[in-house]
Amino acid sequence: MAGTIKEIAEKAGVSRGTVDRALNNRGRVNPEVAERIFEIAREMNYQPKRKKKVYNQGKKIRIGVITQLAKSSFVKTIHAGIDKAEQELEEFGVEIIRKQIDGVSEDAQLEALEELSQEQIDGLAIMPVQSERIREKLNDMTEQNDLPIITFNSDIVGTNRVCYVGLDNKRSGMTAAGLMGMLTRGTGKVLVITGFFTNSVNNLRVDGFIQELKMSYPEIELLGVQSSFDEMSEVEKIVENTIEIAPDLAGIFVVSGGQAGVCKAMQNLNMETRPYVIGYDVTPTNIKALKEGTYDFLIDQEGFEQGYRPPHMLYNMIRKGEKIEKEYAYTDISIKTKYNL
Repeated sequence: MAGTIKEIAEKAGVSRGTVDRALNNRGRVNPEVAERIFEIAREMNYQPKRKKKVYNQGKKIRIGVITQLAKSSFVKTIHAGIDKAEQELEEFGVEIIRKQIDGVSEDAQLEALEELSQEQIDGLAIMPVQSERIREKLNDMTEQNDLPIITFNSDIVGTNRVCYVGLDNKRSGMTAAGLMGMLTRGTGKVLVITGFFTNSVNNLRVDGFIQELKMSYPEIELLGVQSSFDEMSEVEKIVENTIEIAPDLAGIFVVSGGQAGVCKAMQNLNMETRPYVIGYDVTPTNIKALKEGTYDFLIDQEGFEQGYRPPHMLYNMIRKGEKIEKEYAYTDISIKTKYNL
């Protein structure tokens, strides 16, 4: 016969209210007391009245989440998605342990992975840095601990991760090329500004853009791909220097961060006719530029969804035993203009 809250309270030497709070995750309970309550509940085969609660299924689920470029405007939208997932999953006994890295640092990410390993997490969602050491560490975690891992925003090949959640970056670059071709009517000079040449997300977008330009708009002249290190000041310099050399520049495609530098350059140059500009992410700065007519198109990669989905997917895998059917859970490639913000 299944035990009751009263019987669990008597055996644990606590009040029924304490048992109720522990089993239903309602308020603070000493962790050692809560663990003893869970253990007694399991021994007594306690059956909850509300199936969605997790107290009959053992310890809390601990999900690690690692982000990089944590202070950037776009990643803040990812954090908002993580916040929402955390709020929704809390009542199901899920604890999200975050590691937010300000830059793109292999060493910092390895340190975060090691810390989460010590925390004995049950699942991991990560924006991975592209490196062999990160790849090896992720594979060690999956093989030694049978840990389910989901990558989001950026992917990393050669790992045992379950799936990737985020934009189809190459196809988004092809989309940008199609838009640029229509804006320029398939002619003119076009500049591409990337963030880091070592960033796989940036590279996929650039590859898709160049591939589509060559195939569909062969008359467009590509002036090259320049790296800004995601710095606004570098973007500003690149645009100003390029226009000095090529005043008839027809278009600019900004792949990564620092996009506000385009606006700054346009202000400095005070051009009568500006180049067409296509960038990424519906951030406050970019929205302002789009409304004011400095940008023509923004490609939105649904940052909120990228943060929101992975914790839910991991919970469903760990608690419910659900299998993820698709290796790539792509977010929509959404094109924004000043008319549909």
